[in-house]
Amino acid sequence: MTGERPLTQLNTSAPGTEVAAETAAAMAAASLVFKSTDSEYSSLLLKHSKQLFTFADKYRKSYSVSIPDVQNFYNSTGYGDELLWAASWLYHATGERSYFEYVTGKNGEDFANWGSPTWFSWDNKLAGTQVLLSRVNFFGSKDVSSSNVLQKYRKSAEAVMCGLLPKSPTATTSRTDNGLIWISDWNALQHPVASAFLAVVYSDYMLSSRTAKISCDGNNYRPSDLRKFALSQADYVLGNNPLKMSYLVGYGDKYPQYVHHRGASIPVDATTGCRDGFRWLKSDKPNPNVAIGALVGGPFRNESFIDSRNNSMQTEPSTYNSAVIVGLLSGLVTTSSVAQSFT
Repeated sequence: MTGERPLTQLNTSAPGTEVAAETAAAMAAASLVFKSTDSEYSSLLLKHSKQLFTFADKYRKSYSVSIPDVQNFYNSTGYGDELLWAASWLYHATGERSYFEYVTGKNGEDFANWGSPTWFSWDNKLAGTQVLLSRVNFFGSKDVSSSNVLQKYRKSAEAVMCGLLPKSPTATTSRTDNGLIWISDWNALQHPVASAFLAVVYSDYMLSSRTAKISCDGNNYRPSDLRKFALSQADYVLGNNPLKMSYLVGYGDKYPQYVHHRGASIPVDATTGCRDGFRWLKSDKPNPNVAIGALVGGPFRNESFIDSRNNSMQTEPSTYNSAVIVGLLSGLVTTSSVAQSFT
């Protein structure tokens, strides 16, 4: 498919703290991945990560305020979580004390919302930040791991875990009849997959640190309980659901055929303008291109699913869905020591 791809710019006149901070977090995390195999590229990523974080922190303004047109699609509820998320990754990537002090000082007090479980999503990174900083509490040097503020992050992460475990006294009731975490009609799979990913990560922290249990309102749960929950969400997505259908495109014998995605529905040899896609959107034929690995929005609360290209609420895939399911599935099949994974 050939067509125009217009860009929108954020700058000092029209800042976008969330976008800059999220990109800084991604680059800091990626710098760790490439550190041992391509040190030059790793250093470049880290350099730009620091620059972006400085920009995000200095010019604080929501991108959906700077660019009002995005509010009908991806309207931000705030940028504080992204700032903490970026600083947490930069601390892991650099070990520099300034980033640790950023998340444990006034910015933590302003944005961390300690003790209140939240859903990890494209819009809210607090649960991810809490789990990531728990890693410092589990494995960091004594001068930082004993921090009272880190304990708050870890306790908040444990509150998230307790909410996910189905038999916990504090378990969320936001589930379908067959156990899928369910928060929203729109892109329903975002929250269960992201939650399951965090559960796998936290269970690995517990195993590597030989932490036998977490306490949820007096009831104890083991790392295996967290992995069991995570596996249940992954299994549901991959076909263990009332429709016996995989929501991961290309996996299994039955998966969505009318994915709401221009790259899947428009033939590869077509030339089209930005507004010319309705011809293929309204076609009653299955997509000519299989978007292998795309995770669609998912079922309604009653566990029904309408496979229609016009049903973007359920059939639209997203990068943030596909990203977390890669992390979830990787976590379920690997046993690497998280204590050494960032060194």
